[in-house]
Amino acid sequence: MSQTLPLREPAPPVSEKTLRVGQRSVLRRFMSRPEVGSLLGAIVVFSVFFAVAEPFRQASSLMTVLYASSVIGIMAVGVALLMIGGEFDLSAGVAVITASLSAAILSFQLNLNVWVGAGIALAFALTIGLVNGVILVRTKLPSFLVTLSMFLMLQGLNIAVTKLITGKVSTDSIRNMDGFSSAQAVFSSYVPIPGLGVSVRVTVLWWLLFAALATWVLMRTKVGNWIYAVGGNAESARAVGVPVAKVKIGLFMTVGFFAWFSGMHLLMASGVQQSGEGVGNELLYIMAAVVGGCLLTGGYGTVIGAVIGSLIYGMTKQGIVYAGWDNNWIMFFVGAMLLLAVVVNMWVRNQTSKR
Repeated sequence: MSQTLPLREPAPPVSEKTLRVGQRSVLRRFMSRPEVGSLLGAIVVFSVFFAVAEPFRQASSLMTVLYASSVIGIMAVGVALLMIGGEFDLSAGVAVITASLSAAILSFQLNLNVWVGAGIALAFALTIGLVNGVILVRTKLPSFLVTLSMFLMLQGLNIAVTKLITGKVSTDSIRNMDGFSSAQAVFSSYVPIPGLGVSVRVTVLWWLLFAALATWVLMRTKVGNWIYAVGGNAESARAVGVPVAKVKIGLFMTVGFFAWFSGMHLLMASGVQQSGEGVGNELLYIMAAVVGGCLLTGGYGTVIGAVIGSLIYGMTKQGIVYAGWDNNWIMFFVGAMLLLAVVVNMWVRNQTSKR
């Protein structure tokens, strides 16, 4: 005996009003993203230089732009994580040079394999981050004062120790030492792109990989929740069991790791390192993070935004050269973009909160 199945009632039609509300909610979520302002800025900067500078349209020029962005962007990944956690590091720029100098001097003076010198330099870089974090946690001093002090000490040590050991303001070349070729392949080689006939610096690939990993940590792990919580309100985070001190120290050590990696790139690119470099770069790292939507007060922002902020810097730096403009305008445009990004991000946040 066959059984008659009950007929399903047709689903009620979706009203036009419901569709509009859904579309508005998607747009609203997009507009509330921290990196929206920087994305719009990147589109504007790219459009301007694409229109006025013919060399900017070439594939090789794009690779140069990406390389200039990655040099700042690798450090901006770590700095963005730290800023989301409510702190910032003024010693990051000279810490990069400290790592590079350490690896070069140790390798040459002790006749070590370059990888051994790089490993010891990594320990130094992580120690700098550890010291910054421990002092900040123990003394409750603002990160501005703690890292400014570290900046001044490292700046002095970089020059004084280099002159004391080498008798000059730069290291001896390590290009002919054991391990240099393999280290150069990891930190400063070129990778050909099939079909385009150009090569990209390996730092660009590392930059994107680091950004992807950091984004995954922020968005998909418990540690990412802790970072946002600590940056938003450390006391409330501590009250619900978040290990605030460990998170802050870990973030400073993360910046130390990226300083080491950036320092290895500088060293392997030429084989030598000048001791007086790096001063002022910490502001570029912070600029990239802030342009990307990170707040100085913490608890807000994304690594993707810092990537876009770094790209804006790279496009501006190289675009001005390709357009044949005076190089002295570079920092003016970077500063103007920083101010504009802060204003746009503030407006977006205010509009989102009102809605």
